[in-house]
Amino acid sequence: MSSSDNRPIAFLDLAAQQKRMEPALRQRLDAVLAHCRFVMGPEVAELEGRLAAWCGARECVGVSSGTDALQIVMMAEGIGRGDAVFLPAFTYTATAEVPLVLGATPVFVDVDPKTFQIDPAHLRSRIQAVRAAGKLRPRAIVGVDLFGQPAPWPELRAIAAEEDLFLMADCAQSFGAELAGKALGREAVATTLSFFPSKPLGGYGDGGAILTDDPERAALYRSLRTHGEGTSRYEVLRTGMNGRLDTLQAAVLLAKLDSFKEELARRESIASQYDAGLGAFVQVPARVANSASAWAIYAILLASTAERDTLQARLKDKGVPSAIYYPLPLHKQPAYRDHHDGTALPVSEDLARRILALPIHPELTNQDIARVIAAVTG
Repeated sequence: MSSSDNRPIAFLDLAAQQKRMEPALRQRLDAVLAHCRFVMGPEVAELEGRLAAWCGARECVGVSSGTDALQIVMMAEGIGRGDAVFLPAFTYTATAEVPLVLGATPVFVDVDPKTFQIDPAHLRSRIQAVRAAGKLRPRAIVGVDLFGQPAPWPELRAIAAEEDLFLMADCAQSFGAELAGKALGREAVATTLSFFPSKPLGGYGDGGAILTDDPERAALYRSLRTHGEGTSRYEVLRTGMNGRLDTLQAAVLLAKLDSFKEELARRESIASQYDAGLGAFVQVPARVANSASAWAIYAILLASTAERDTLQARLKDKGVPSAIYYPLPLHKQPAYRDHHDGTALPVSEDLARRILALPIHPELTNQDIARVIAAVTG
């Protein structure tokens, strides 16, 4: 084996991506440096148009992060004290953090043991339990498109309609994914995106966006992202926030959008190679039916925590990185456990004990992929 075969593999290789895309990135960034409109410059509106077109959405509002996107959407609906917001227990912290910041209460729902997406049957039971308890008003459902795959949107839409709840999508990890042959982005009343650097479409800092088909809501989101302003900068109509998307981030994202389809295809190719090489040794990710994943994360399941720890140590010794998404479900986190009603969420807890993510990004070579497979199986 040559020395190059022993080099550490990157879990995320932004440097290699930047080298490959440098001319396009330089052109976009130099244009911003030339016009100096660093806040809400023309690239922001251009990006909003391209993101909306990608998803087929009527409106897109660029914002400062995926977390701020969630907050702006909930602020627009007046979600606050006494309200229950239903969301999966197995996801990133921002989804639960925002309701609490606004005074609402996150109600944690278990997930499907195969796809890791929110479990509609358990969601129904959680809504019924909250109504029966009478302490909180059920107000909203957050469907999270986890790890690059879509949530069970037909079921979530039906539940939201039956229960008269606001439905929103947290698509932070899954821009570029498809369901029933259509790009994600119109499954709920509002869809929030994140452009954190590790996302399939990532910037060089924080960034986010909100997609909707409702022009009135889009206008409200635009006001809320800019301190609640009205028709002029110094007309303040409501309490808002500073949630604008930086022009430089929009420029980076515009450059990356030009090759995004090719990157998605490469991620799918890597996932297929992993499936073929690992399927007889570990539990590989289940596919959501009738969908295409953006493959933000490729997560395998081991038989136990001890087996996962052993494998992770072996991978490290062989220069193969790995990560645990997520080591604790949200209802077990110190910040949230006092807000949890004690309902057992066994699937989320079991996944946290056994899950392990492998590298998946467009800069992986076929040699890298073979090394990952050999390290896992060997």
